Amino acid sequence: MKLEPFRLERYFAKYEFRARYLLCNSDCETMSVDDLLSLEPEARHRLSSLRLGYTEPPGSPSLRQAISSMYGAIGPEEVVVHSGAEEAIFLFMHAVLQPGDEVVVHSPCYQSLEEVARGIGCKVLRWNAKPGDWSLDIGELEGLIGPRTRAVVVNTPHNPTGHLMPRSDFKGLCQIADERGTVLLSDEVYRGSEHDTADRLPAACDLTESAVSLGVMSKTYGLAGLRIGWVATRNRAVRAAMERLKDYTTICNSAPSELLAEVALHHREHIEARNLRIIKGNLSLLDRFFEARRDQFEWSRPRAGPIAYPRWTMGDVDAFCEDLVETSGVLLLPGSVYEDLTGRFRIGFGRRNMPEALEALKVYLESEANLFHRAKE
Repeated sequence: MKLEPFRLERYFAKYEFRARYLLCNSDCETMSVDDLLSLEPEARHRLSSLRLGYTEPPGSPSLRQAISSMYGAIGPEEVVVHSGAEEAIFLFMHAVLQPGDEVVVHSPCYQSLEEVARGIGCKVLRWNAKPGDWSLDIGELEGLIGPRTRAVVVNTPHNPTGHLMPRSDFKGLCQIADERGTVLLSDEVYRGSEHDTADRLPAACDLTESAVSLGVMSKTYGLAGLRIGWVATRNRAVRAAMERLKDYTTICNSAPSELLAEVALHHREHIEARNLRIIKGNLSLLDRFFEARRDQFEWSRPRAGPIAYPRWTMGDVDAFCEDLVETSGVLLLPGSVYEDLTGRFRIGFGRRNMPEALEALKVYLESEANLFHRAKE
């Protein structure tokens, strides 16, 4: 298969580890191993005495039990643990798709959600969100699904916009996928970071036996360094195919990572609440920031997650983002990584140092040395 360069990851490779402020990250505040183990002191002995041999390929039984407890209709045997969400996406596509199949993908999207299918030889049809409120038209989806459609891919809460699909639309999506005989991959990696917890959607794997729900420790929990993701599904054929394919990728997961992920999930409500407090506090700062700069930005307030997708109205957003990071060390993510050339960019607000990063952005905007002022001269 042939895969195009991963635009977002190449952009991060250039700037992520040299920029002073990461004002576009999609994950929440992380924690140290010591902080995590302090939530469950007896786990320290489990970690220090852990034998570093191979682990069970689908994931340790205790971790799968912890993951399954997040769902209503899923048992531990219906969970397969992967190295982050990326491996799970890659294996799902290879398990379900064949060259010539069609795939409907919620757009804009994390590139691998469509690029892997395209690399397999599938035709990708984009189900485009409406700019502004980023809603999706369920009627349009019905028109996109044809006799060769093998899978529908949706992401809610959504990256990069922070949109949260209405409950009735989400249930309608699951029903349509079932009626049309397509497999639904529901990317739910931001589940648990809804700004109003009453808005949380049911998992797709709980609503229908054919759907596959994707989860990860990276986003809501801020534990990206564990490299632990999973799929939860009652679809035996897809699950078994993904397990077989995993023999050709990671085979099994890191034993320390599995143990630490299990500890985190035992205390997931505590971690979710901590990160939601950070999100809400930072979001209030962003509301005021964008309200005061309506002549420079269009602000679409998100409903879930630690990210949003505003629009820069003063010219070339790629040049703006590049000048900002080079002169002020503040990293934003231009919409061009999503093939969006409308001036939008991703901003992240799930970390404690976001106010400091936002202050650095303010200083840049007020500086006569920045690209915006130079362009006016």
